[in-house]
Amino acid sequence: MSARLRMLFLLNDVVLNLAGASLSPKMAGKRFKALPFNIVSKLGQELYAEDPLLHFDRPERARRLATLIIAKAPSINAALFVAPSYGCAPEEVAIRYANVDFEVMARLSSRQNEGQLDTVWTDRQVWRRLAA
Repeated sequence: MSARLRMLFLLNDVVLNLAGASLSPKMAGKRFKALPFNIVSKLGQELYAEDPLLHFDRPERARRLATLIIAKAPSINAALFVAPSYGCAPEEVAIRYANVDFEVMARLSSRQNEGQLDTVWTDRQVWRRLAA
């Protein structure tokens, strides 16, 4: 598996390249290591409650969230945060995590690079929320 594909993370319907992304020294310290994964999930819920299109509107913040997720759970390479509306309560934001197969992640990345990646296609390949 190429190093580039290992550093890809699917956040909703956007493939983020985390190559070169790292946790700040403050985040990588002892306090971060003790941070439970459910707190990272709650942070994601808070961010998506504030901005349901975080992965488009604030890509750097989305990259930091993805970096936190993968740092706490290295087997996860995809996360779906669905907020019913802007400004909803964080607990209303639904979360799903996945480990997307190498070939699927490569197709997602390729389609995104070609401008062909959309919510419906991503859903059919990964999240399977929509009826077939």
